[in-house]
Parts: sequence; structure tokens; C-alpha cells
Amino acid sequence: MAEEKKEGSLKAEEILRSYCRDGEAVVLPGNPLLSFQGRIDWGKEEGPLWTYPATSVTMRFRGRKLCAVVTNLHSYWDNYLGFIVDGKEGKVPLAKEGVSCIPLIEENEEGEHVLCLFKRQDACHRILLHGFLVDGGFRLLDPPPSPERKIEVYGDSVSAGEVSEALDCCGLPDPPHQGELSNSYASYAWILARSLNACIHDIAQGGAGLLDGTGFFLADRLRGMESIYDKAAYSPEPWQTADWDFTRYTPDVVIVALGQNDSHPLDYMAQDYEGEAAVRWRRAYRAFLERLRSIYPKAVIICATTILEHDESWDRAIGEVCEGLGDRRVFHFLYQENGKGTKGHVRRPEAEKMARELASFITSLEGFEKWKA
Repeated sequence: MAEEKKEGSLKAEEILRSYCRDGEAVVLPGNPLLSFQGRIDWGKEEGPLWTYPATSVTMRFRGRKLCAVVTNLHSYWDNYLGFIVDGKEGKVPLAKEGVSCIPLIEENEEGEHVLCLFKRQDACHRILLHGFLVDGGFRLLDPPPSPERKIEVYGDSVSAGEVSEALDCCGLPDPPHQGELSNSYASYAWILARSLNACIHDIAQGGAGLLDGTGFFLADRLRGMESIYDKAAYSPEPWQTADWDFTRYTPDVVIVALGQNDSHPLDYMAQDYEGEAAVRWRRAYRAFLERLRSIYPKAVIICATTILEHDESWDRAIGEVCEGLGDRRVFHFLYQENGKGTKGHVRRPEAEKMARELASFITSLEGFEKWKA
């Protein structure tokens, strides 16, 4: 199901037309033949604001030329936008400020194309999508049908696909990088959704734990998923947010993939499982699951960590919380190499294996047999 869209605002149109050349036309973000996916802030006059990885827009069209017009709101790393044109994946670097016109289709003869433009990275940057510039003979066609199945993921850098393209480093620590190796399309989360023919909202932020004051996201004022999960958008610097309306997307499956970064700066779950900090985390994790259950009363909730190395006490804690809830639609899932599969981030081949395992588990659940490929 495509995201609900607002009509293109005058400001977005003004931006587009200021970059128009003779013979070109504009396509505004509010065009009903554009199919959006992901949690998006539609409250900006300049166009939809993309914060989360795996946010995308898909279109099918006939034409000789298409350029995306965006403003990159840079926070850290180098930033890239991903695209798939007629099945071929690519990426383009983004300027750290100002409006960019990104050529995606340039050919001599008119043809039919399918484009998916997507956000490769997390809130290390945000994107204002102003719209598209096209040739005068351009014609939008009905987009590919959006899946009816829906998945939502709450996670950290692994769920976002950070450093997933370091293919020579499977099982190894990360190589030096500045963001160019991160790709949400290669995350286990989006691979899982594609394998199950499902839409995805990937609420994933590199460095985030569950609680504020832990993890690695925003080192001087650590923010956790408790400050992110209910936001349509958020800006790391300065911290600014927009609330999300949960009625706009109701997932069938919710995956909670937290517990990796929570051990920083102190691995209290491993050091003192019955200590005050560990008990407080388990209570907070339970409260988070109860909050999700109140929002999504019919969803299956799957709780997990990942194959990235961590102490097994965090998985013990998650399992204990899940069991204590007594909710027959809340499950604790462990990968075959849970917590020991790699010393670095999860690379595309490893993410594919994770997605296969998770898909097999989901399709084994009552009511999900028809989700099998």
C-alpha cells in the first residue's frame, strides 16, 4: 500500500520550476502515480522529508529523461542516495548542502522504465524530495502494485544496513569507511520484506540502544529507540522531531531488534544480571513491547538481536521478558549464529542468510503459511 500523500505544495513546485529548462516538465511528489514506501514526514512545504533507511518512491513511466531534485540535510558521514532503474542498482553521492538535480534516466530514444529511488542510510542525513524534472514527452504509468503485507522493524545499524557492502569483510571488523558502504537495500530487514513480498517501515538508527543515555547515537547526548520509535522524522543536530501517526501504517509483523548497543558504555547485563541497571532495562524492554502491543493489537511481535557479537545475557533477558508477557503473539527468535556470527557489521551475504532464517520462522507461524514464496 502506498503512503498517503499530500498535494504538491507551491514551494516544492517553485523549487522544481527554478531548475526547469526549455522542453522540460515537472512531476510533484503528490502525484498519485508515485508509490511511496516508508515512514515519511509529509508536513514540509518543500516536499516529503525522508529520515529512515529503506524509505523509497517507485514509478513506472515512458520518457527519455528523468532527474530527481532533492535537498540533502547533512549531519555526518558522506551521504548517498540509492536507485534501481530497470532492475539495475546504483548510488549517487549527495552534496552536503543546497539543492541537487540527480540524473537517473538519460537516453536518446523514448522507452518504458521502472525506477525505485531510496534512502540508503539512517539519520546521518535526511532528504527533502522536491520532485522530478522530465522531458516534454514524459508519461507516468500505473506503478507496480504495492504489497498488502506489512512489516515494521525497530533496530540499530544492522537493521539499517550499515557497512553492508564491505563484501570482503564477512565475519570481520569493519574496514575504514565514510558511509559509502552502507546500504539499506542490502539489510536483512529489507531483504526479508522483499522475500515475503511485504512493505517495510525500517525504523533503524545506527548506534541506538533502547534507552536514552546508552548506545552510540549522538555521543554527547545519547538517544535511544525510546526517543525515536514514535517519530515521523528527527534531526540529530539540533534534536528536533515530528510525531508519527501510527494509524497510517499497521504492520502484520513487528520485529524488535534491540539489545546490541545497550551494553555501551557499561555491559551491565553481562556483569550483574540481577543488578539495578539490568532489572531496569528488562522492565523498560517489557514496557516498550507493551506499548507496541497497545498500538498494534493484532500484530505478531518478534524480538531478536543479530549475529553481531554480543554477550548472550542480552538474549537471555529478552527471552525472559517475552516469556513473562504471556502474549501468544510475541516471540523470541535466535539466529543460528546469534551473537557470534561476525565481529563487524552484517554484510549482504550474511544479511541474506539472516533474512532466510527469519522468513522461515515467520512463515511457520499460524496464519502466515501463505506468506511463503
